[in-house]
Amino acid sequence: MDLGLAGGVAVVTGGANGIGWACAQGLAREGCRVAIWDVAAEAEDAAAALGREFGEPALGLRTDVSDFAGVQAAVDETEAKLGPIAHLVHAAAIGSGKFGFPFTNLAPEDWRRVLEVNVMGMAHVAHAVAPGMVARQRGTLVFLASVAGQIGSQTDPPYSASKAANINFAQCLAKDLAASGIRVNVVCPGMVRTQLNERIWRAWNEQQPPEKRRTFEEWGSEKVRAVAPLGHWQEPEDVADMVVFLSSNRAAQVTGQTINVDGGQVMH
Repeated sequence: MDLGLAGGVAVVTGGANGIGWACAQGLAREGCRVAIWDVAAEAEDAAAALGREFGEPALGLRTDVSDFAGVQAAVDETEAKLGPIAHLVHAAAIGSGKFGFPFTNLAPEDWRRVLEVNVMGMAHVAHAVAPGMVARQRGTLVFLASVAGQIGSQTDPPYSASKAANINFAQCLAKDLAASGIRVNVVCPGMVRTQLNERIWRAWNEQQPPEKRRTFEEWGSEKVRAVAPLGHWQEPEDVADMVVFLSSNRAAQVTGQTINVDGGQVMH
């Protein structure tokens, strides 16, 4: 199936690992020139790996999405080296690193960095990328949120609240940008084996008495079977497949949607 993505420039924030890396690979596989923006030093290495594997130009930029000036500079460098940005996938996000049940396990200060990265980071990226798309009257934006943003997950309240904000702001963007031919959608992963999920497990496990502690695999398998009807972990590639589809011409009439890739965990 031709997705009509070949030759376009795609930016993936948080693209050096996890779901973001799977999205970067998926877009490069379809012929996109991919820019990876990531706070991690591995951004350049990840881009070089994309270029070797798929034969398309790729760019890695160390970028902190909570720094608006840095995001604007990343737009300028990306467009100077790869061309106008046609697709954005925003996967950069963090959790509090603490187990938030009850919420008083956290202090108000534990919220600040999560909101700076997850909420203001999304605003920064949207403000930096959307004007160029509006000028060109085309483009796609896909934001990675989480089922936690729909169900009020007690595991990490700052993360959960930030993901709800992502979903809401994406709907605002979809309405604002539709007249310019720009589509905006959200993909919500469920249980995915990522570093973020592993940090959640570790924070939970440290609070348990010895007899209740579990390995990451035990904890995750028990939780997946309890919450997801399909009973399996989702893989980063499962999420990336949906992201790539929503970025493509095959989804030309899809905008303002929140789509769960969660094994059936959240059903509306």
